[in-house]
Amino acid sequence: MASNVRSPLAPEQFPVVPPLDGVTFAVAETGIRYKNRPDVLLALVAPGTSVAGVLTTSKSRSAPVDWCAEKLKGGAARALIVNSGNANAFTGSAGVKTVTAVAKALGAQAKCKPAEIFQASTGVIGEPLNPAPIVKALPQLFGALRADAWADAARAIMTTDTFPKAATRKARLGDVTVTLNGIAKGSGMIAPDMATMLSFVFTDAALPPKILQKLLSRSSAKSFNCITVDGDTSTSDTLLAFATGTAGPALKGLKSDADPRLKAFAKALDDLCQDLALQVVKDGEGAEKLIEITVAGAENDKAARTIGMAIANSPLVKTAIAGEDANWGRIVMAIGKSGEKAIRDKLKIWIGGVQLAKNGMKAPDYREADIMPHMKGRSIVIKADVGVGKGRATVWTCDLTHRYIDINGSYRS
Repeated sequence: MASNVRSPLAPEQFPVVPPLDGVTFAVAETGIRYKNRPDVLLALVAPGTSVAGVLTTSKSRSAPVDWCAEKLKGGAARALIVNSGNANAFTGSAGVKTVTAVAKALGAQAKCKPAEIFQASTGVIGEPLNPAPIVKALPQLFGALRADAWADAARAIMTTDTFPKAATRKARLGDVTVTLNGIAKGSGMIAPDMATMLSFVFTDAALPPKILQKLLSRSSAKSFNCITVDGDTSTSDTLLAFATGTAGPALKGLKSDADPRLKAFAKALDDLCQDLALQVVKDGEGAEKLIEITVAGAENDKAARTIGMAIANSPLVKTAIAGEDANWGRIVMAIGKSGEKAIRDKLKIWIGGVQLAKNGMKAPDYREADIMPHMKGRSIVIKADVGVGKGRATVWTCDLTHRYIDINGSYRS
């Protein structure tokens, strides 16, 4: 269940998210797992909405992920339904029957094809999800749809999250200003390789599904795929983007995601996804510190990301930072185990702008007292240069505290 202790890295308040033409939300309490809190979200989008998605690469992915993977081929959406408390993963044919039943019922209510219904589930793995409470709640949900229910929507999809996550951006697209809004959930089992993390982005821009897909995949690679809390990739990771086209007509002659007219929109999407991804890290189970890791001098950008994630996923690095110990030897260890090229005698490491290692050795001028004020802060910045080439990447994680064990040791109780 969600922790009662709000993350110390949480934003002071929920952002002001403007209504988006063609998008309405409603939530309901169905008792799937949690009591006295919403656990089902319905989002209804305008007819003609384009959809794109980036999904988990887990080999044991959930029934809703399989459903979305198949329906994304159609490129059209009319509704999204999400439940928390039960991931509907590793549930065999029963899981398939549940997503099919929900899609048929919701399609009938929304007067659309089941193929235009998108689904996501998050929570406990391995327990069958009864579709009846969700189907029974549909009339109530349709009667409660509102354009300004972004906060309710973000709360309804939470599991162990300690705060709801949302972000908004604006951009020019042709002659119109378009809005991009997004919500996300995630706190543990976070090492998205997508693309239990869910994120849903909505925009009133008019974009063809194939171009929206390319833009979303590119944004995901630089944001959601560059975060980790515990190194565990969920069965349920789902990122979906919906473009209603209600802000104005599509750009004429738009054939490629490289079209310069898309530059401002692409930047806004990148910013939005990074904002949501960092909120997930800031809500990492038991987290006290946000850690930014930049790797330079790698063979290529992919190698730099691999090295960065090796550092970010190291329990020894994460616990050292939790203990405010500038144990840079653990960073050296993580770089060495990554499997990517690194020249030991050219290796350089900085924490908080202070150089600790130079040319494969402890930096001559380094004094641990210089770095202690940074280690006591909420945001830790690590940089490493591995001396091979020009590859560069930035990834984000959080520290590993005893509260992570407390939360996950009692997750099902």
